[in-house]
Amino acid sequence: MANPRPSERIDYDSLAEAELVALAQAGHRDGFRVIMTRCNQRLFRVARAIVRDDGEAEDVLQEAYARAFAKFAGFRGEAGVLTWLTRIVINEARGRLRKRRPTVGVEQLEAVQAAGGEVIMFPTTPASQNPEADLARAQIRRLIEKAVDDLPEGFRTVFILRDVDDCSIEETAQALGIKPETVKTRLHRARRLIRGSLDDTLSSTMAEAFPFLGARCQRITDSVLARLAPAYGWENGGS
Repeated sequence: MANPRPSERIDYDSLAEAELVALAQAGHRDGFRVIMTRCNQRLFRVARAIVRDDGEAEDVLQEAYARAFAKFAGFRGEAGVLTWLTRIVINEARGRLRKRRPTVGVEQLEAVQAAGGEVIMFPTTPASQNPEADLARAQIRRLIEKAVDDLPEGFRTVFILRDVDDCSIEETAQALGIKPETVKTRLHRARRLIRGSLDDTLSSTMAEAFPFLGARCQRITDSVLARLAPAYGWENGGS
């Protein structure tokens, strides 16, 4: 089916998913565009969680879309289109990962994980008009992203879906093809591993906090010496 004539323009952005899927399956270009726009962020994060590289994650997403839409006429909607696409992205990303290097199974890693540990949450903070605060948030975000990147892949995808994209336990389990109980276990361990990673990073840099060296150190030293000079009879920086 061809795209609609100008007089028949459709407000794709306002359509429910089922209507949007039906139009895309009928060949409407903008139907595919809106589906991708709605799904891009989560799917990129999922791909990025597996391959740990922005450029490769984009390649994964592009290839997954191409494969999915090539057989989109067969999509029956048993699961939501986002869940369906998530599975395809995961398969594509993991396929690339298998070709790239051998991996250690999550089950092996889970078997050696010690119980306990605190849970760390990452609340969303609205953007501010303070450049210094924005820079600090960006630095914290990079620390968190590095900690997430260091997680085993199976933990990483669960963490991204649950704590970053705010998916439900059931939706995460369905997308990854695992049991809800496994989602809970992996999320708990992912949070604990992230906390441990962040603790190690912060501990190693704690001694460098609040530096007072260089120009700042020189400035205050000179200022104090200048104030003391009259009392001690110093002149021209003499002792």
